[in-house]
Amino acid sequence: MSNLFKTTNPATEEVLETYEYMSSKEMEDAIESCHEAFLEWKKKLPEERASYIKKVGESLKNHKEELTQLMTNEMGKLLKQSKQEVDLCAQICDWTAENGPENLKDEEKELPNGGKGVITYSPIGVIYGIQPWNFPVYQVVRYAIANLMAGNGVLLKHAANVTGTGLLLEKVFAEAGLPKNLFKVLVIDHDASDNVIKNKRVRGVTLTGSPDAGKVIGEKAGAELKKTVLELGSNDAYVVLKDADIETAVKACVNGRIYNNGETCVAAKRFVIVEEVYEEFRDAYVEKMKSIKAGDPNDKDSKIGPMARKDLREKLHDQVEKSVENGAKVLCGGEIPDQKGYYYPATVLENVASGQPAYDDELFGPVASLIKVKDEEEAFKVANDSRFGLGGGIFTKDESRAFELAKNHFDTGMVFINSFGLAQPNMPFGGVKDSGYGREHGGFGMKEFVNAKAMMSLNS
Repeated sequence: MSNLFKTTNPATEEVLETYEYMSSKEMEDAIESCHEAFLEWKKKLPEERASYIKKVGESLKNHKEELTQLMTNEMGKLLKQSKQEVDLCAQICDWTAENGPENLKDEEKELPNGGKGVITYSPIGVIYGIQPWNFPVYQVVRYAIANLMAGNGVLLKHAANVTGTGLLLEKVFAEAGLPKNLFKVLVIDHDASDNVIKNKRVRGVTLTGSPDAGKVIGEKAGAELKKTVLELGSNDAYVVLKDADIETAVKACVNGRIYNNGETCVAAKRFVIVEEVYEEFRDAYVEKMKSIKAGDPNDKDSKIGPMARKDLREKLHDQVEKSVENGAKVLCGGEIPDQKGYYYPATVLENVASGQPAYDDELFGPVASLIKVKDEEEAFKVANDSRFGLGGGIFTKDESRAFELAKNHFDTGMVFINSFGLAQPNMPFGGVKDSGYGREHGGFGMKEFVNAKAMMSLNS
């Protein structure tokens, strides 16, 4: 079996680069060197770590053009969205540098017997991240910056088709002055990855991927008694209530479905609309989706680029066809275009119901599922009728009531009100049910892989 693999531009189907997997010894040496770097890094005060994190943000900005073009070449996202991704990552670095020390400071407690207690958040060691291709920079920065701030070392196994971005990030972190080997990229396959999880130097594992991948990684890490954070898939429901501003809802729901070529975990995927406004929403939504131009992701006029890989397009199209076989109706799109590149058109399905992939599963591409319901009560019943629970949305002119509905009736980790959003540096990011567990961003992400150590003096 060859130790070489290639990356391919999904817009042109041309080979970009050829890479070689690490040998077992190279991998083991990389893990050991990361651990050695951690032993020194953990001694630094949070304020010292924060200064390095700030410099990583500056280094990201310095390499913005190189990163954005490489991301677009490797996985097909629109060039302007690649730029937005790097900007967000720089914001995450800035927020973490500014707020990290406060989030990680010791907490003093008065014990019930009058003694003194102190809780300190100690770093635990090397954290292994297994990351996907859809946000090649953000997915890495999201877990790496939080864990570096906490005092841990970081290993990265990136998706094979964005290997170049992973290696460029290693360079970006190094040029920021981060201690050598503290952030290491492992160019390895799945079999080698299992050995990383088993390695005694690795203390925690974080994965962003599919529920099936989450079950595998969760089981392997659990067998080693190592904590995991899993951010998995979803089929997020966006609920349009009868008093919604339809123009606002349509605009946000179109953007929520096509952003990043529809390849986003926390994307709007199922659209649950009460019957009073269903036809108005549907007609306006289909009209907008029909106008979405797929094309070269480098072209500023393109609204969506290609899907990241040919097999992903084939899977999506199969899901559409099976949904139609089980009663769904195609309102626009739904056919693979006859052109070079792994393009798939903006597609809208209606008559979507349980038993169809469009209702039950995650459609990781620009395909929207419209579901008509009788009223608000049924809307939330349908929204929660899912094995997933990552995000969701509510459209209504009564914002305060929307927050109450989100709080009491949405079984998801995130809810967006009258908008579509991805992530905010100071808000927790993660889900429930088959969408995984654990949280990233904010103080939540910094404390996922620390030892909340209790120190007590009972005679104070």
